[in-house]
Amino acid sequence: MPALLRDPRYRAYWLSLFLSQLGGWVQSTGLGWLVLELTGRAERLGLVLGLLFLPSLLFTLPGGALADRYPRARLLLFVEGVLATLSLLLALGLESKAVQYPHLLLFALVYGSAAALEVPTRQAFTAELAGSRRVGEALALNALSFNVARMGAPVVAGLLIARWGTPVAFWATALSFLPLLFVLARLPARSPARRRGPWARELAGGVGYAWRTPLVRQLLLLVFLVAALGINFQALVPALARLVLGLGPLGYGSLMGALGSGALLGALVLLKSPVVRPRRVLFGAFLLGLALLLLPLARDFFTAAGLLALAGFAMVILLVSANATLQTLVPEELRGRVVALYSLVLLGSGPPGMYLTGLAFDLAGRAAPAWLGALVLAVAAYFATRPWPARLTPL
Repeated sequence: MPALLRDPRYRAYWLSLFLSQLGGWVQSTGLGWLVLELTGRAERLGLVLGLLFLPSLLFTLPGGALADRYPRARLLLFVEGVLATLSLLLALGLESKAVQYPHLLLFALVYGSAAALEVPTRQAFTAELAGSRRVGEALALNALSFNVARMGAPVVAGLLIARWGTPVAFWATALSFLPLLFVLARLPARSPARRRGPWARELAGGVGYAWRTPLVRQLLLLVFLVAALGINFQALVPALARLVLGLGPLGYGSLMGALGSGALLGALVLLKSPVVRPRRVLFGAFLLGLALLLLPLARDFFTAAGLLALAGFAMVILLVSANATLQTLVPEELRGRVVALYSLVLLGSGPPGMYLTGLAFDLAGRAAPAWLGALVLAVAAYFATRPWPARLTPL
């Protein structure tokens, strides 16, 4: 058992958080199915997903400022309660046959807004609860639970919907929050030991710290560039499966499973060595670029699956190591805002990255992943010329 899970408080928090993550992925699967049930149009599903994503760009940074102003345990309890209530209201609406497509647009916008506040608060609170000396292990555990939930939830959702209908996905999600709410309510709330200033000044303080601190600035820029070029698997894997390998839906799903398996392995490796080592970010970037560079050479499913597993492994090594480095470097009073910047950088890389991936396939066909991989390697090589400490000692 990882050392951090021997702490009863952290073990209860991690297990309850895993259940809520599983419920969240069940809801995501159920929501996609529900939109297509009501409309039969993929374009309508794209609009719902866009409204889920948009608030993250607008409210993630303010959410980080909130996490630095108020007790994080209580703030997280409130936001998780809002998310649970929204899922419960949608389940009740579906049972009464009152839900129409416009209601789903409103649900997506409100749920996405609450989720934008939840992400930086949860990450900052996780590091606070684990302690600065165990932040690497805490983030590796989070990556493990996230990827297990992401892989298992579609199967769980499919079984639930097939047996009891679409509303059950949202009932299950609402119920999945209850253990987390119970645990958070019992945890002590630690008030930030600082004065609160004007919102604009607080937001500028987080951005200013990130810009003035060379390693933080390097990390954020590297993560943005590598994420935009190399981890757009929602666009890359379908194109690879259908346009290059000629696979059907089962083959596509299996390739995504291989990617998730690699991500799980990366989380397990980091758990075995939880010391924060910033150079692992560069190692992950080089490994990711290499996997993409070799991907066009794959002529069959098994070779492609192996390379995607390597890419998933590299992705987790890179992102968890970058997050752990930031959370170890940053002073406690700035943690929420800097973590929010990191989340915003990851989210902001999505739209240009998806477009670049699609454009690369249109221009280069089978060779598209090699183009992207070469660019990732070039970015990693550039940042490797900058100073990177071998390991960090927590503040």
